[in-house]
Amino acid sequence: MIEAPASAPSQAPALLSLEGVSKHFRVRTTSNPLAPRAVLKAVDDVSVSIAEAETYALVGESGSGKSTLGQVALRLLEPTGGRIVFDGTDITHLHDARMRRLRSGLQVIFQDPLGSLNPRMRVAQIVAEPLRVLGGLTGSELESRTEELIKAVGLDPSRAGARPRSLSGGQRQRVGIARAIALNPRLVLADEATSALDVSVQAQIVNLLVDLREQLGLSYLFIGHGLPVVRQISQRVGVMYLGRIVEDGPTDEVFAEPRHPYTRALIAASPVPRPGERERVRLAGEPPDPLAVPTGCRFRTRCPLATELCANEAPPVVTISPGHTAECHYAT
Repeated sequence: MIEAPASAPSQAPALLSLEGVSKHFRVRTTSNPLAPRAVLKAVDDVSVSIAEAETYALVGESGSGKSTLGQVALRLLEPTGGRIVFDGTDITHLHDARMRRLRSGLQVIFQDPLGSLNPRMRVAQIVAEPLRVLGGLTGSELESRTEELIKAVGLDPSRAGARPRSLSGGQRQRVGIARAIALNPRLVLADEATSALDVSVQAQIVNLLVDLREQLGLSYLFIGHGLPVVRQISQRVGVMYLGRIVEDGPTDEVFAEPRHPYTRALIAASPVPRPGERERVRLAGEPPDPLAVPTGCRFRTRCPLATELCANEAPPVVTISPGHTAECHYAT
């Protein structure tokens, strides 16, 4: 059982704002190299904001666009359209030199800690690398800060000389977290950072992330598919389907009163108890081909509420309450 509480949503100005952001890929659909390429709209006109010391989670099935949106948000992928503002600076098309100067404030915790850690380096070397290369630390100052970070993520300092393969999955993820926070970032992308871990270890890592958020004032963009973890760690959540955020709002409110049929189905399929749970909505079939997104509402081919209106018109974004929206003709 995960016990660390998520604090209330922050009312601070946005640290990160995505305004109408899109990311399209041109993909081959035939073996003919001369054939025109199809357009895959992995992220399609998405707007999101994350406040200081806030965790915003993205959930949805595989292929919904969560990880792509996270990478675009940190400019690890170039956006096709829209605007990205970080700490008051428009970074949408910021050139490499200026973007590099901002990189220390934007860090990533990866899903696969073993694959993201250099197997030839020892724990202390991995944690020290950003401090040495980007932070300019040397000598005793570097050694002291490295030891401080190792302790901060709950690793025994005796493991400083170990290599990644000799560590457990949870220990490796702690090393990845120590490396990510080494330069005192403002925003950390945690891309499925707990999904490869056992449930008991997930709980420990979630508690660590919450503690670090409270101690350091970190903001997280947390990407996950385990709804109990998402509910525990985040203050706000966005539900993605075929490149769009179809519901967005305070986590407690979205879980207690989901207004989009897709959100209801995701929650119904997850072992997350909801007081006074209504009749469950079940998902029918598989998501459509992302190269052939349905007209009107993209969820209509799987939705139990779908009508002719849903096929003919794109759904409006309905405001349910302050900060809570759903993209559905029948959201109330």
